[in-house]
Amino acid sequence: MGNRLTKIYTRTGDDGTTGLANGNRVSKSDLIFVVMGDVDELNAHVGMISAHLNNLTRLPKPLDNQPTHAQLQNSLSTVQHLLFNVGGELAMPEYKGISDQHITWLEDQIDALNQHLPALKDFILPAGSILVSQIHIARTVCRRAERQAVHLVNHSSDALSSPSLKLLNRLSDWLFVLSRYCAKLEQSQEVLWDKNILDKFNG
Repeated sequence: MGNRLTKIYTRTGDDGTTGLANGNRVSKSDLIFVVMGDVDELNAHVGMISAHLNNLTRLPKPLDNQPTHAQLQNSLSTVQHLLFNVGGELAMPEYKGISDQHITWLEDQIDALNQHLPALKDFILPAGSILVSQIHIARTVCRRAERQAVHLVNHSSDALSSPSLKLLNRLSDWLFVLSRYCAKLEQSQEVLWDKNILDKFNG
């Protein structure tokens, strides 16, 4: 980080514009800032996942080859840094902070979690414990960030790299699998869709 922030407020954004890394002033309603905001919001939710995971007590000891609490925290931290790099790409189009190597790493994380989970036989509702619910919130924000990023790239193809789009797509999958793994880790029940629950409205 070449330049250190010594003053937080500048008043230059009071007119509804903000500066890009290249010096251009752009409206804060511009689509690029919608995507930046979604990615920033997603990163904050990942941080909340880490905080909730860290507050868990009396976790059962993982079985052989199962990701440990420390490994999960390391993965969460890595994801936060990757999302920061996505934001860097949005702010500085010449900067490329995400590569195919990062996508492969994330896919390996998905496989490492998923191999310890039972096969899905029903739809899962975005509910459960506080930790699991928080992961589902992050997943839905990730989906929104991806949709907005695709919208941005459709308007400006060089606004974000292909690996960054892939990362957002794969990240929502990782969060879904993480929600299931954490439910198992804390020995809480997944909330399944019940096809009969709305029968009370019939007839």
